[in-house]
Amino acid sequence: MFKSTCVFSGNSNPALADKIAQYLELPVGRARVTRFSDGEVFTEIKENVRGVDVYLIQSTCTPVNDNLMELLVMIDALKRASAGSITAVIPYYGYARQDRKAAPRTPITAKLVADLLTASGVDRVVSMDLHAGQIQGFFNKPFDHLYAMPVFLEHLRPRFPEPPVLVSPDAGGVERTRAYAKRLGADLAIIDKRREEKNVSEVMHIIGDVEGRECLILDDMIDTAGTMTNAARALRDQGAKRVMAAATHPVLSGPALDRIVDSPLEEVLVTDTIPLREEALQTGRFRVLSVASLLGEAIKRIHHSDSVSSLFV
Repeated sequence: MFKSTCVFSGNSNPALADKIAQYLELPVGRARVTRFSDGEVFTEIKENVRGVDVYLIQSTCTPVNDNLMELLVMIDALKRASAGSITAVIPYYGYARQDRKAAPRTPITAKLVADLLTASGVDRVVSMDLHAGQIQGFFNKPFDHLYAMPVFLEHLRPRFPEPPVLVSPDAGGVERTRAYAKRLGADLAIIDKRREEKNVSEVMHIIGDVEGRECLILDDMIDTAGTMTNAARALRDQGAKRVMAAATHPVLSGPALDRIVDSPLEEVLVTDTIPLREEALQTGRFRVLSVASLLGEAIKRIHHSDSVSSLFV
């Protein structure tokens, strides 16, 4: 079924690549991705890929710059090996939060990453739950933006005998939260916050009725967890019965784990777009849902020129 197709993986998330390959009933292509003694990335493709449609799976998560450079070097190696087409499957797109000039004399690094990928020779990009949807417009190549929603909904539907209140932790996430609420028949609440410094958020007040209700905070990622845990405390202060959270990308940098452990959050649902650290699993607060079958199905549909958007209707 997958004649002239191959899946390769960098070092950022080999477990996810293995699951995707299993879904596609393909082996992961053989490639050596190493470092020279000075830290330079070296890649050697160990298979003949001439004329082959290649899907390269690599999240640009921590260490972001190393994983991004691996991705670029592997694309270049595949291009020089005469691959028929190269699709970069980037479950987590690093630098996505730098999508605009937020202050004078600052970069738009999400656009720079798009230019680097294009210059390296990529033919198509697939990513999941971008922090800002307009990043798709930074590419002059086909871009498939996937959503983890079907994976979360499959898990959430049987969890709530009565519809919960779905909470957007900021104004920017309202559209995402409304989409979930529509499919779950749930109510919607919004956290009004003001950010005084980078990675520091202050909850101001809650728009919506949460008293005596089960609440689920939805976001695209958890970085330092300040926004998420402040929102959880505000919900409990307003009388919420239980507070849980769901986020696609578990970045979990800095004090994130300590904040989550010390917060009212009973459970945090995440996906495996980024490998969850062992210390996070040991907290007992996290449940990991796999997006491998969703990514695998998207790859299958792209390869056969079928609709990808119908996955999310």
